[in-house]
Amino acid sequence: MQDLITVILPVFLVIGYGYLARRFDWVSDELIDSVMKFAQNFAVPLLLFSGIARMDLGQNFHPPILISFYAGALSGGLFCFLGARYLFKRDLTDAVAIGFIGLFSNSLLLGIPITERAYGEVALAGNFAIISIHSPLLYGIGIAAMEIARTRGLGLSGFGLMRQIARSVLRNPLILGIAAGWTVNLAQIPLPAPVWDAVGLMTRAAIPAALFGLGGVLLRYKPEGDMRIILWAVAASLVLHPMIAYGLGHFVFDLPTPSLRSATITAAMAPGINAYLFANMYGVAKRVAASSVLIGTAGSILTIWCWLAILP
Repeated sequence: MQDLITVILPVFLVIGYGYLARRFDWVSDELIDSVMKFAQNFAVPLLLFSGIARMDLGQNFHPPILISFYAGALSGGLFCFLGARYLFKRDLTDAVAIGFIGLFSNSLLLGIPITERAYGEVALAGNFAIISIHSPLLYGIGIAAMEIARTRGLGLSGFGLMRQIARSVLRNPLILGIAAGWTVNLAQIPLPAPVWDAVGLMTRAAIPAALFGLGGVLLRYKPEGDMRIILWAVAASLVLHPMIAYGLGHFVFDLPTPSLRSATITAAMAPGINAYLFANMYGVAKRVAASSVLIGTAGSILTIWCWLAILP
């Protein structure tokens, strides 16, 4: 109960504050969109840049933590895709979009604040290692699968497909922040103290703004129909993904405790807003994606609590 009150509840209270602010028209949809734009296009990219630029690659960026997390993510995506396609008989493009729900957890807007509140800022190094390839890798997989599903092998060459994937991925500000962080880290580029101070000012606003905006955005997505497939997708995110990440990290790779925490907690997050954005981008399975984000975010309160109790 203590974890629920001290770690999880403050994060979801900020989300709920954003939800109520929009629900009672204290703020407009336009303002919520502006807050999210500030967070996702400016403050959060700088948060990723700062974390990756300062990350100790030798200590935190090692294959076992990445394999543990991404094996779970790919399993969740495949679970959703196969269920949508063969159990629920959805169209191929719908199945790809639903697969993306199980693939793309909210590693950033929920994973970072939950981990930080539970274990302190020093525990975020593993999170940053995971997030550093999260969007480029999973968006690349999702876009490639969707383009293949849409063309069914016709009308788009291999080069054309790669160009489409690269164009979509490299326009994402989060990925630009990640790329800049990698550049500074690998090239060991020294930045003046005033620059780091300015980055710090921006990053302190990133998570509160993103959580508040997330609450306002969630009001738009009301669960409607398709409940069986929505629950299927939510189960992939909240149960299957963290179970695989924990199982591999603990029993196969014997990860150090900080790395095991980062892999499991990040894997236990609800489907990210990007799952809806991906579905909306292609105009397929939008209701399933939106409802999965909403229900998964609410349900993750209990599942995160369970994982905090299980983890050492």
